[in-house]
Amino acid sequence: MSASADRLVTMANQIGRFFTPQRGADPASAIADHLEKFWDPRMRAAIMAHLAAGGAGLDGPVREAVGRLKKAKVPEKGLSA
Repeated sequence: MSASADRLVTMANQIGRFFTPQRGADPASAIADHLEKFWDPRMRAAIMAHLAAGGAGLDGPVREAVGRLKKAKVPEKGLSA
């Protein structure tokens, strides 16, 4: 696992550990919602690619949440809006 993938896995699992014990909530849904709202499209694309490559290190609810993410259009480097 690359250093950047390792960091994203750590961050995603920390988010998962926050949402998993919440009562009356679907942890995977809450985690996916957080990732959609607060992670850069490139970060979401990288964590989805990590899951597609096996998802080493991802906790169960986080793995499910990443699987629910919508494909994000990743902006090309060097281009500005």
